[in-house]
Amino acid sequence: MVGFSDFQPLCSDVPSYTWCNLFYRQLLDRSPLTLQGSDPQSAPVGVNPRCGIPRAGHEDSISNIANIVACGVSILILLFLIYKSGRRKAAVGRVEFRIFLIVYLITLPLQIITNGSLLQQGSTALVVFTALHAGLIVALFWILVTNAIVATQWIDDGTMSSLMPLIIGSILVFAGTVYISLDVAFGVTDTIGGLSSPPERIRSIPLFVLTSMWPIISIIVYLALMAFIVLHVLNETRPMWYFLLSAALFVLAQLAWFLLGKVICNGSNQKVDGSFVATILETASVVGLFFAWKSITEESWDDDFTY
Repeated sequence: MVGFSDFQPLCSDVPSYTWCNLFYRQLLDRSPLTLQGSDPQSAPVGVNPRCGIPRAGHEDSISNIANIVACGVSILILLFLIYKSGRRKAAVGRVEFRIFLIVYLITLPLQIITNGSLLQQGSTALVVFTALHAGLIVALFWILVTNAIVATQWIDDGTMSSLMPLIIGSILVFAGTVYISLDVAFGVTDTIGGLSSPPERIRSIPLFVLTSMWPIISIIVYLALMAFIVLHVLNETRPMWYFLLSAALFVLAQLAWFLLGKVICNGSNQKVDGSFVATILETASVVGLFFAWKSITEESWDDDFTY
């Protein structure tokens, strides 16, 4: 029976599910027989996945090339958005929103490394990069919530009163998530990371809460605050459609990851999976967020700047 925070179904049914890298290392150390003879040299991302892209250079695999390309294109898009947001000198929350874009940008190269089928499964390097990736994802959603709070203008944007909670909070959740992720992989403690018992159950409540529940909670809080600002304070409706579109694209990205992944993987004979579709949709969600932010700060643009 599948229980709360069990990663086993995800690691076997969802190709390229990044956090499975941590459990692969845990099983390699604690219960190698659970891996059913899986060869770390060629093993795809996952734990005994029903379908996965073998590591580059093995079984004629060229890595998770589709997602690598999607991440590369996304990096270019994010650089453009960061440049455009920086031009808006008087826009509310400009500094905070640029930090959000920059952190998302940093997650993209890490995604290439952690689910690109480039590094050997169970290797220390892959575990460390995965832990850093997890930490940045959790910090990204903390920054998202902070952006919503700044947008209310209860505190002055771009000042120490807004930047300190953003920066300090991001550092704390980043460090905490990295520690928990490494604890899951290396099994230092039985309580913090939450060693799976039995090992094959691959379960961790802290990791599940941080990587699965926290993003959902953050999005709900963000949408609620932005709805209050747009509909009640600004008395407008058009910007809200951008926010809803961004949220819908993010939901579609998760559906593509969890539902289309295995279908695409099987259909392509383990050449690609749904991760590239998810990456495209997630980046589109961020683009939608940029236009939503743009639409509520239009009157703050410099007079001599034309988008």
